[in-house]
Amino acid sequence: MDAIRNKLLTRGVGSLTDAELLSLIVDDGAARSDAAELGEHILSKCGSIADLSTMDISRLRMVEGVGLKRASRIAAAAELGRRTAALQVENIATITSSSDAVNIFRPLFEGLQHEECWVLYLTNSNRVIERQRVSQGGVQGTVVDHRLIAKRALELLATQVIMGHNHPSGSAEASSQDIALTNRISEALALFDIRLLDHLIISRSGEFSFRSQGLLK
Repeated sequence: MDAIRNKLLTRGVGSLTDAELLSLIVDDGAARSDAAELGEHILSKCGSIADLSTMDISRLRMVEGVGLKRASRIAAAAELGRRTAALQVENIATITSSSDAVNIFRPLFEGLQHEECWVLYLTNSNRVIERQRVSQGGVQGTVVDHRLIAKRALELLATQVIMGHNHPSGSAEASSQDIALTNRISEALALFDIRLLDHLIISRSGEFSFRSQGLLK
């Protein structure tokens, strides 16, 4: 553990590997020689840091060598990361690129085991008026009412909309249902001269943009 701490002090926390960061979190000083190996062991059992952050304490504590106290530390560190990301999102007032929208949506979906759909309502200059969760479903899908999205856009006098939903259990590729939903919402908004700028699908493996894929005009 001393070698990991020296690396942190001399080269910065960004130089540490995932396993080394995890070792620092779980180290309790009782078995200093084992803590470094424990970080590797936990990752080998749980997968990536992203997988680890979605596990609840009851599952984490069952991993050999973890227990309740270390599981609590891991869960607390993951939650701090999520809250930090959420606070950074609050500073995004204007959408200048699709990456801005992805940065807003991703923290909202982090750790979810079910699908949710969120909408960003924008002015003509791409200023964010409001972000709203419009549906919550199961692992395989969620039901989105295009009428509610259009109604809220009219209430806010929004002229542009960006949708985002997550795929918690698979790739970010759009399904036939996703394409049909996007077309339906785009057509409904167009009746009121409101433009659907993009529909983003977010997953742990990446993101899918209907706009960049040529599926929105």
